[in-house]
Amino acid sequence: MPMSEAGADLWRAGWYRFARPLRSPNFGPRPAGAQIDLIVLHSISLPPGRYGGDEVQQLFTNRLDWDAHPYFGTIRGLEVSAHFYVRRNGELWQFVSCDDRAWHAGASSWRGRPNCNDDSIGIELEGLEGEAFEDAQYETLASLCPAIAQRHAIAFIAGHEHIAAGRKQDPGSGFDWALLQRQLGWDRAMFPDGIPMR
Repeated sequence: MPMSEAGADLWRAGWYRFARPLRSPNFGPRPAGAQIDLIVLHSISLPPGRYGGDEVQQLFTNRLDWDAHPYFGTIRGLEVSAHFYVRRNGELWQFVSCDDRAWHAGASSWRGRPNCNDDSIGIELEGLEGEAFEDAQYETLASLCPAIAQRHAIAFIAGHEHIAAGRKQDPGSGFDWALLQRQLGWDRAMFPDGIPMR
């Protein structure tokens, strides 16, 4: 969909003006005709429950020292990425152009379409599934998601747990979907069925 002049000012070749860029090698082209209409929210911390380091950035750029922590041995050799990463303080990083296919969803499907990496934007939140997220992270999402929607015809927003049910549980019960919906002002139909909308 064509961007407005204001929207064009926010993006350059799929890179968001207000994100800190750090290019990941873990990406590929989207399939021809891919309709980018889904935002997928994840949670991540390395090691799980530890915040504030740069291990996530290292993971997404294939620079993580697998021997630095026992947990890292369980994910040794993993090659993954997301388009965006939101720190606990709201700081925003970008690893892959939104024009490209980041490796964040894995085996997945949404609204009858498989392989969600093909047609989605992946956003990782620094956090642990089931635990609460910070106000600053919701504030960043409240500006980032509409900016993405200026560039792409976003019709849905879901968690990793919704597109890979039974395999993934993030961002989990600690994520406040109702708060995000109020902040975005997006229609309830854009959100997963059955989530608590207090």
